[in-house]
Amino acid sequence: MSAKNYKPTIGLEIHAELKTRTKMFCDSKNDPDETKPNVNVCPICMGHPGTLPVINKEAVRHVIRVGVAVGGKIADFTEFDRKNYFYPDIPKGYQISQYKFPLVSGGELNGVLLTRVHLEEDTASSTHDTGDSASSADKFSLVDFNRAGVPLMELVTEPVIHSAEQAGNFARELQLLLRYLGVSDANMEKGEMRVEANISVSASKEFGTKVEVKNLNSFKAVERAIDYEVKRHIEILEKGEKISQETRGWDEDKGKTFSQRQKEDSHDYRYFPDPDLPKLKISEIPEFAEKTIKKGLPEPPWDKRKRYAKDFGLKDADIHIYVSNPGLAKHFESVADTLNLPAGEAGKKDLVALASNYIISNDAAKISADNLVKIILMIDKGELSSRGAKDVIEKLFEKDGDARKIAEENNLLQVSDTSALEKIAEKIISANQNVVADFKNGKAAAFQFLVGQGMKETKGSANPKVISDVLKKILDKK
Repeated sequence: MSAKNYKPTIGLEIHAELKTRTKMFCDSKNDPDETKPNVNVCPICMGHPGTLPVINKEAVRHVIRVGVAVGGKIADFTEFDRKNYFYPDIPKGYQISQYKFPLVSGGELNGVLLTRVHLEEDTASSTHDTGDSASSADKFSLVDFNRAGVPLMELVTEPVIHSAEQAGNFARELQLLLRYLGVSDANMEKGEMRVEANISVSASKEFGTKVEVKNLNSFKAVERAIDYEVKRHIEILEKGEKISQETRGWDEDKGKTFSQRQKEDSHDYRYFPDPDLPKLKISEIPEFAEKTIKKGLPEPPWDKRKRYAKDFGLKDADIHIYVSNPGLAKHFESVADTLNLPAGEAGKKDLVALASNYIISNDAAKISADNLVKIILMIDKGELSSRGAKDVIEKLFEKDGDARKIAEENNLLQVSDTSALEKIAEKIISANQNVVADFKNGKAAAFQFLVGQGMKETKGSANPKVISDVLKKILDKK
């Protein structure tokens, strides 16, 4: 059977730590930047007997905001469950999560259908000494409980992804959305967002055996791990062998996955409702009403892309930069507002596009919107060349001031006075009769020489277009 007949099917489970002041069920500080181990802990998140958890309201709000943004169905009734398993990073011997009644069901993001979005608590962080220098008896593991109990959102997609690229793009869009909503910084390098990929490969309409690759902490790792697994599955199937249902890890250095353990099913966790936490009737909490939440949502990335293309006519590459950098986008929109150019007016998009080019290509994001607008308008009027504009921007980097005054003080404004340039043009033509003759005989380079002499005579202050027009006008008469 040819490998091209195999179809990969991928579903993603993505965890994101939420931005809240405290942890999910206690008052311990939620601080992802804490470097000293085991300081943000308390009896509740350490699972001491007799302690009672309390639901973090802000964490619930964050997940509902995500749900509304992706068009999911917000639960009327929801509850928390105990997910039972024993591991050193779970101090209670169970994790408080959601099973049958998640906060959000359904929805869609980046063309991918979602199964659910629910809320749980994070585990502690484990560090393993696996150095080759130490003997097996000397190797050890350390556990830092600062992360234990941090609010964790889990988003599960439907198994409708069919390539590593599609999976990577989905994860990127989710990260962007979480940052737009302000619910998570989602820095993958800090473990604030982790991706798990469920992968199966089949040559029929039926799904193949599912393998889960855990804790992928970069978009590159997501794509490489999926590509590797798809290839591995096909090679096994081509040999007539069976895929083992298991959980695998990803070795970034070796560029391959490795077996960790047999894949658990939901019944292995023995879920049951947490008896210490109240059931939630979302419809009875006014501030969680979908209409209320929706009013407070910012413009999502996908709507911003459409608006920037329609209203400002920006190219895709520039739109991508702005959508990925909200601070830069805010500066750009401030410039567009200061230009006072109604979106879509004929001819006016060009000025906005020019301003965008300077923001992205010439570090003009570092100068005020007011000064950038002055520079753009001077360019539009032919008073300032592109080289002169860069010089003004550089001067503004050195010392803040007024863009026009800086252009005037440094003799950067172009001379566009035709009467003054006509005298200079007559002088150049008179002094270069041989060149004029070459021009009359059809040598285009001869004309450019005359324009260059005009720029030299004015020490670069002449508007090249104006002096070119003046020279043509005089030469046509001769």
